[in-house]
Amino acid sequence: MIWLHSYHPQVILLDLGIIKIYWYGFLVTLTILLSAYFIFRLIKGKEEQKYLWNLFFYLIIFGLIGARIYHVIFYNLQYFLENPLDILKIWQGGMAIHGAILAGIIVTFFYTKKHRLLFWQYSDYLALVLPLGQAIGRWGNYFNQELFGKPCNYSWCIPIDKINRPLVYQQNQYFHPVFLYESLLNLLLFIILLFGFKSKRWPQGMITSVYLISYSIIRFFTEFLRLDSETIFLSLKPVQWLCLVIIIIVLISQKFMYKNREIV
Repeated sequence: MIWLHSYHPQVILLDLGIIKIYWYGFLVTLTILLSAYFIFRLIKGKEEQKYLWNLFFYLIIFGLIGARIYHVIFYNLQYFLENPLDILKIWQGGMAIHGAILAGIIVTFFYTKKHRLLFWQYSDYLALVLPLGQAIGRWGNYFNQELFGKPCNYSWCIPIDKINRPLVYQQNQYFHPVFLYESLLNLLLFIILLFGFKSKRWPQGMITSVYLISYSIIRFFTEFLRLDSETIFLSLKPVQWLCLVIIIIVLISQKFMYKNREIV
């Protein structure tokens, strides 16, 4: 990864004049396609496949909407209130994974309820490929120079243009590649979840729970390096508190689920 230290990323992948293809948009599209490919390959021939096609369609739409709304509200609301048309410019970045997760849970819940399906079964399918998509999608942040950490001088630290640096760090050139840390950790999480899925020993809901807890831990610690939000209480940022809440809710729900299984 030493090349990261000297390579200067550009936001545009292909410039055809009127038509411009952005790295961020390209990688988001690639994320969706690869995630769909993986999940449908894993359940090929199963009855659930026909329901997942429709569910995946809704998840793409509402996942993108949820991710954008979350970013607009919690990261730069004042700016978007003053420039409302910029809300539509998702190719410039600004998609929050927690918004996508929340939207995904809501959509999956109502879809499975409508068709009388098992919520945890379908949430496990989706939670399985979600970290793979995140591992790929985080590179979109790299090309937009929007997900980096504190200044550093290691061989893998990345250069950031002055216009994208916080004012307090204008004299620093290299910063922690937080996008890379998250990408690698999410890839590792995907491998673990894939192992659990193929082992067929994990009960329904376990993949979803392991994903939510694991990603919350990943995000909690990488937030200490990120510079795009401020702490609010006990030196923790809003998203870190959200991660703690998610972990607690998942642990409580798992305890409740296993208690019910023992009774049955």
